[in-house]
Amino acid sequence: MNFKYKTKPYDHQEEALKRSYDKKNYAYFMEMGCGKSKVLLDNITWLYENKKIDTVIIVAPKGVYMNWKNSEIPIHLHEDIKSEIYVWRAMANKKQKNELMDAIKKRDKLRILLVNIESFATTKAVKYLESFIHRSNFLLAIDESTTIKNPKAKRTKAIMKFGQNALYKRILTGSPVTKSPLDLYSQCSFLSFSLLGFDNYWAFQGRYAIIKQQRMGAHTFQQVVGFKNLEELTEKLKIFSYRVTKKDALDLPPKIYMTRDVELTSTQKQHYETMKNSAVAFLEDGGLVSAPEVMTRLLRLQQLLCGYLVTDEGETVEIANNRINTMVEVIEEMEGKVIIWSRFRHDIKKIKKELIKIYGSGAVVTYYGDTTQDDREKAIYGFQNSPEVRFFVGNPQVGGMGITLHAATNMIYYANDFNLETRIQSEDRAHRMGQDKSVLYVDLIAPNTVDVHIVKSLLQKDKLAGKTLGEEVVEWLKV
Repeated sequence: MNFKYKTKPYDHQEEALKRSYDKKNYAYFMEMGCGKSKVLLDNITWLYENKKIDTVIIVAPKGVYMNWKNSEIPIHLHEDIKSEIYVWRAMANKKQKNELMDAIKKRDKLRILLVNIESFATTKAVKYLESFIHRSNFLLAIDESTTIKNPKAKRTKAIMKFGQNALYKRILTGSPVTKSPLDLYSQCSFLSFSLLGFDNYWAFQGRYAIIKQQRMGAHTFQQVVGFKNLEELTEKLKIFSYRVTKKDALDLPPKIYMTRDVELTSTQKQHYETMKNSAVAFLEDGGLVSAPEVMTRLLRLQQLLCGYLVTDEGETVEIANNRINTMVEVIEEMEGKVIIWSRFRHDIKKIKKELIKIYGSGAVVTYYGDTTQDDREKAIYGFQNSPEVRFFVGNPQVGGMGITLHAATNMIYYANDFNLETRIQSEDRAHRMGQDKSVLYVDLIAPNTVDVHIVKSLLQKDKLAGKTLGEEVVEWLKV
């Protein structure tokens, strides 16, 4: 394979491309942070340059699919490729609708259409997609393919049917098995039924699951109690997939940084605009403004982005938001233990409640101002030593210094503290002596808000407090 990369690949990325570049169907089972998006875009570049495809459709979960437009494609798609990126929006305005309709006719560039996975549950989106791919040679990629693991789901059935028209198909996920090996059936069948050798789910289940008849009162039912023939399944997967973990990818840097977009709800957008305009007016008033006053304004905006408002009376008012659901989506892509940091007590309680609901009470420990010293010690010991405890949810100011949490290989910043030292110290709870794996850091951010600037400043090791009295914060708010 003769190929000119735009961005230098790591060894495992180059290997993934070599194995897949000309395959009709392929799975990138690459752990989060190993760069599977780059591999796909390199693959797309090769296929387009060799006149194999002229159209690409990338399907991804809410909060992920816009990352392709804003980050992945501009960075990794070769600059020699003349391309046009389109985004399917169910609630498109007139201009966006016109762009989408024009996209059906345009054929002079590589056309890339980004689609939210949830859109496949609607006939409107599917009809447009059918028009978009008419008389085209297209590649269909499913990012985070566990979103189609349920063969009974409406969107899974729609994607399966639509995918029959694709010339090339790719699936991407770091954790193809989230609950059981049976999760693989729909994902692999999307590529081709022939890959696993089963044309229906029940036959697949019969081959790889151990099923026993159970009784509950007068009723009997069948239940999966274990699995079998998994070595055979693994060998089948090797033919059409490439698997790599952070541990395997020894060429990765010790710290891996990623961001995940959180889409604001309409209510959040309305409140944000009001609060933002008020803050701008306050800062531009011409009077003497102290750093704490500026920080308070940023704090209130940050709380809003997390999904709540604090009234003048101190009452917390919940607002519909996508942040915690986005966090759960990120966790589903991760393997191993996870530290979740939030500066707000309200968030920590909410995160704990959600994780307990999904993973059980034994999977979560907390570490913040309300945690007693005895419970803090138990939390650290349990997280470090117990296989049952997977999540450490804490305040970075409280738990970000002086403790060791190197059992974790993943860290999520739900809401950042403004203090640079707190950020650096909290990062190093997992990245320290005794850690033999790369640590992945994921910041949840709402695009086009102060979230972006806060995270950017922290990652660039800029002290936020030094900027708060200047014009820069005002510029942040005017975005």
